[in-house]
Amino acid sequence: MKKIDKLILTSFIGPFLLTFLVVVFILLTQHMLKYFDDIIGKDLGWGVLGTLLFYFAIFMVPVAMPLAVLLSSLITFGNLGEHFELTAVKSLGISLVRSLLPIFWFVVFLTGLAFWANNNLVPKAALEAYSLMYDIKQKKPALDLREGEFYNSIPDISIKVNRRLKDQKTLKGIIIYDHRGHVGNKEVIMADSGKMYTILNNQYLKFELFKGFRYTEGASTDRDLTGRPKNAENSSKTKFSEMQVVFDLSSFALLRTDKKWFQGNRIMRNMPELNLDMDSVNREVDLVRLEAFNTREHLFRYHFAKDTLKLPHSLELFKKRRDSIARRRSPSSGVGVVNTTPIKTFEPKKASFIVDKKTEARSDSIFRQPETRPELDAALNQVRLMKSQFLNARTSLEEQDARFKEFQIQWHKILSNSMACIVMFLIGAPLGAIIKKGGLGVPVLVSILFFILFYLMTMTGEKWAKQGLVSVPVGIWASDFVLFVVGMLFLRQARVDARLFDADFYNVVWDKFKIRFLNRKFVRTTPA
Repeated sequence: MKKIDKLILTSFIGPFLLTFLVVVFILLTQHMLKYFDDIIGKDLGWGVLGTLLFYFAIFMVPVAMPLAVLLSSLITFGNLGEHFELTAVKSLGISLVRSLLPIFWFVVFLTGLAFWANNNLVPKAALEAYSLMYDIKQKKPALDLREGEFYNSIPDISIKVNRRLKDQKTLKGIIIYDHRGHVGNKEVIMADSGKMYTILNNQYLKFELFKGFRYTEGASTDRDLTGRPKNAENSSKTKFSEMQVVFDLSSFALLRTDKKWFQGNRIMRNMPELNLDMDSVNREVDLVRLEAFNTREHLFRYHFAKDTLKLPHSLELFKKRRDSIARRRSPSSGVGVVNTTPIKTFEPKKASFIVDKKTEARSDSIFRQPETRPELDAALNQVRLMKSQFLNARTSLEEQDARFKEFQIQWHKILSNSMACIVMFLIGAPLGAIIKKGGLGVPVLVSILFFILFYLMTMTGEKWAKQGLVSVPVGIWASDFVLFVVGMLFLRQARVDARLFDADFYNVVWDKFKIRFLNRKFVRTTPA
């Protein structure tokens, strides 16, 4: 039995490694096409491109692992069925379920590995990849002078070249506008020819210009008798046979942004960090709700003063915990320092909430007086103010709810993407035993079909979860559950050697249906 397990397991590992690499390459190529325009022409170098591709390849692992398991299991059991090796195993009294066990335990190991990668490697890779991608987008294009066009990527410099020879260094008909003085076109250099190249590790751009003129306009130095300049400006023209001009290219360097500005995104957080994020969102929600409940004390100071509005149990616990934390903070040292001396907490005077009979009678007499116009305006303004506050509170709650759903969705996706490996194996292995076709023909088509189905259900469930149509666990786990049921049905059919993909199977079913239909029709038409 060990030899059979070894045979089945070794026949699975090879196709799995191959299909995993192929799937990662295909998904990586498809993903990088979105950023093709942002990368081309930036002169990034192979080191930066290799780093970007490496991190994005790790980012593709959650999607590539289940698809590789599905395709490799289909190929493995399709080959075993095509060469009648499964038939030989069954003739020895070994059931199909028992023959699946060695690969099943290996897939369980892959599921644990996928979970570790999704929870640890993928968030870090996403942080590195997208922060680097942001810096690449901000980087200026590489130096590219085109014939007959002004080049303005160098700050405060405009360059035009009429002709650029094949060596890409020799230039003809050069015009350079220097705007670094921020006074307009006051300095212009025109040359018949020249050479262009970078120096000091591409930090500076150097022009060697030949046979040209330099035009400069500036303030006049000639004064009249009163000390005022005779002319507002003067101009000068300098002829040169050879001239060198150097421009700074520091703005073309790839500047890295601090990664802390990207760490708040949900795809860059692992499960413990997502738990902290959801907990902080819950605290914000409780704080907004508590402030809304406390608004009543400011609204009804006299009228309905005796009425009480009981806090919900969750808000009451939050208020106690918040007050206990506030009492432990030292007013002199700031946040986080525990004060060992008892602090006298402020308590509102009971007299402000207890209304005696004289005050009650006086307030009743006041309320019986006819309302004046200023009183009505003040009351209306207060109502409008409170309405605006409650609308803002509701908007804040909706925003916090959306944030909480995003973190909760990512938390469940880390688990569901890992469990998808087992689900895909339960589909691929029985289906390969039923199809009995190996290679890359039918298995690839079937794998693509189920992967598209899995992807569509996952995206639809995530969308419905964000919109609140279904709960987050239902939306994220629906695709795994549905495909798990499909896999169990395929496993049941594979155990009884069902020929679901043979034309004869459906011909027999059709013939049986026609016979039953004709028999029923004959019984109905035959007179008693």
